[in-house]
Amino acid sequence: MAVRSKTLHSFIPFAIAIAAGCGYNQPSRFQMSFLPPAPKGAPAIELPEPPPPEPNAFLSTDVPAALVPKLPPPRRRTQGDELMQRADRRFQAGKRFYQAKDLPSARREFDTAIDLMLEASAQDPGDRQEFDRKLDEMVDAIHRFDLADLGAAASLEQGKFEKAPLEDILELTFPVDPKLKDRVRDQVAATTSQLPLSVNDSVLGYINYFSNRGHRTLLSGLQRSGKFRPMILRILDEEGVPRELIHLAQAESGFLARAVSRKAAGGMWQFLKWRGNEYGLKQTALTDDRMDPEMATRAAARHLRDLYHQFGDWYLAIAAYNCGPGVVERAVERTGYADFWELRNRQVLPRETTNYVPIILAMTIMEKNAAEYGIEGFTLDPPVEYDTVQTGGPTSLTLIADVLDLPVPELAGLNPASLRGKLPRDYPLRVPKGTGNQVMAALQLIPANHLDAWRIHHVVAGDTLATIGKRYGVTAAAIVAANHLESAQAVEGDRLLIPAAPRAEVPVARKPVTAAARHRTPAHRTTSATARPPAKSAAPVARASNE
Repeated sequence: MAVRSKTLHSFIPFAIAIAAGCGYNQPSRFQMSFLPPAPKGAPAIELPEPPPPEPNAFLSTDVPAALVPKLPPPRRRTQGDELMQRADRRFQAGKRFYQAKDLPSARREFDTAIDLMLEASAQDPGDRQEFDRKLDEMVDAIHRFDLADLGAAASLEQGKFEKAPLEDILELTFPVDPKLKDRVRDQVAATTSQLPLSVNDSVLGYINYFSNRGHRTLLSGLQRSGKFRPMILRILDEEGVPRELIHLAQAESGFLARAVSRKAAGGMWQFLKWRGNEYGLKQTALTDDRMDPEMATRAAARHLRDLYHQFGDWYLAIAAYNCGPGVVERAVERTGYADFWELRNRQVLPRETTNYVPIILAMTIMEKNAAEYGIEGFTLDPPVEYDTVQTGGPTSLTLIADVLDLPVPELAGLNPASLRGKLPRDYPLRVPKGTGNQVMAALQLIPANHLDAWRIHHVVAGDTLATIGKRYGVTAAAIVAANHLESAQAVEGDRLLIPAAPRAEVPVARKPVTAAARHRTPAHRTTSATARPPAKSAAPVARASNE
């Protein structure tokens, strides 16, 4: 009761003070609810000033420091953050150029944006998750633009870029067939391998996948490997790394020379542009060395060797090839474990990387025991064989196809690094085995500054210089002058130089090739010169030279 009385008496003056502060200067119902009514006729009594209200901690504006939430200090902007902002500005500029159909400028801005983002990664951006999200969004968007207009969706005559077959399963795990465990352990115990082999549930899960749902994918990759297997194994041996690393090309691209990932990694070994540059894989307006199987294989072998020297463990080296050595290095420093399986169990590596090593091991184990997994007895694609000719100037693949009477896609298949159907000066030009001398002789007849535009035409019945000139957008007189002809007559069987201008060239009409036909046509020509029907002339302008 005492507590209640004290509370009431302390509250009354406080309530009156509130009423006064609210403009209640005259007696009112508010005041009368607390005071008894005055007797009739009684003189007015002046009430003393109410005492000041006692301090109340609950109503005070001075909140104790202990109750004030501690807000984190403003995040310090890093150089990485500034680079991210610059990258975003260049990306937005690239989108504007793309919408305006200025594709060269769009490509330049997009390339700069990605370069800035990769530079920002090394400068420790303040919010790593935000950086990763931004980079993924940027790369995905640029990849979509690539496939639409910027060069990845190359024309039929230049070949096409393809998606890596295993890209979608790298973030998935698969159930383990209990019946596999003992059998696989016995297989590994009896297997000789330069790459250490391990058996656990993650490896067994992928063996189960490739034995069932993924069987066709595995077989398709192994069949394509025949084109490049001798070359890859030779280079792995020369660089002193395990031969079993050939399966990285299977996991990365399924042995597709022009595979492109959604993160803009390219080629059979899926190099990002900046990483490829470190190992000599360059890009020009006409070429991307990452798409050249031999150049990229050499770069991949050297990169893997360097990663092994850095980590002293092949599993960590393979993981670093997938996600970058910096990611693996930080995971090792954070946990104190330089062991891939321990890092995988502690979930300190990207999910894709945690499955990447098991995929490599699963494919290695299965190929070394091919009979038991039903992957033997099929025919590998024949090895790619070619001669190499150095170009004397920017050279059109269409011109070389004219010289050899080859379909352009077949020649493009031998030169997957060509992005625009041309190769720059002093770039290795691959031509079918046994045809190198023929190509060199033909190129000697054409001025080096016209190799990117001139054509060679094989005269057939009914051709005239006028109809030939109309076909290529040149005059009959220009054809006469280029070939030093004594008369303006087209003779059946002749091979004529066509002095076409770079922007005026009209492609030779070809029968459209269907998707099914493209699938049946081998990407590379491996027929030797002895098996190929001989060309009617080793050099153009047969009539002019005979005269």
